[in-house]
Amino acid sequence: MKRKYFAIGILIIAVTVISTLVLWPQLPDRVPTHWNASGQVDGWSSKEQVTLLMPGIMVGMLLLTAALPWLSPRNFEVQSKNNGAYLPIMLAVIGFMAVVHFAVLAAAMGHRFDTGHVIVAGIGILFGAIGAMLPKVPRNFYVGVRTPWTLADVRVWESTHRFAGKSFVLGGLATVALSFLTNSPWVPTIALMVGGLAPVIHSLIYYKQLEHRGEV
Repeated sequence: MKRKYFAIGILIIAVTVISTLVLWPQLPDRVPTHWNASGQVDGWSSKEQVTLLMPGIMVGMLLLTAALPWLSPRNFEVQSKNNGAYLPIMLAVIGFMAVVHFAVLAAAMGHRFDTGHVIVAGIGILFGAIGAMLPKVPRNFYVGVRTPWTLADVRVWESTHRFAGKSFVLGGLATVALSFLTNSPWVPTIALMVGGLAPVIHSLIYYKQLEHRGEV
C-alpha cells in the first residue's frame, strides 16, 4: 500500500518534470509568479527559477513524507497501522503543487485566465480534501491540528479532528465557490481562515471543559 502512494507521487513529479521540459522552448525569459488583488502581475522570476522551484519542492515533499514516520516518537506515530490518511494527504499536497506549477506556466505562455482565482480555488479543493481525511489522522507532531491542547490529550485530538474534518470541508467548498463569485481574493481567504481557525478554538474549549471537570 505504501509503495503505491509513493509510486503515484513519483509519477506526478515525473510528469511535471517531463511536461516542463517539453514546454521549456515556449516559455519567455521572465515568467509571472505573483498577482495582486486586481489580478495584475506584480512579481516576476526567471524561467530557470520557475521550472526548477516547484518540482524541487515536490521532490523534497516526497522525501519528507518518507522520513516523518521514522522521525516520529513512540506513541505519536504520524502513520499508524489502522489508518491510511497520512500518505493520501501528502499526495494531495504534491498534486496541488503540480497544479500551481502548470497554472504559472500556462500564464507565462499567454493563456488568459485569472491565475489568482484558479490558485485560490485549488487551495480550497486541497483544504477540503485534507479535511475529509483529518478524522483518521492519529495524534502526532507533524500532521493535523497540532495545538497544545490536542497534543496534551488524545480525547481532545480525536474530537478536534472530527470537528476539523467538517470545518475544513465546508471552508474548502466555500473558498472554491467564493473564488469565482467574487473579484476580491480576500473574501475566499477569510472563508479559508475561518475553516482553519475554528478547530483551534474547538480544541481549547474542549480541553478546558475536561480540565474544569477534573479529567485532565
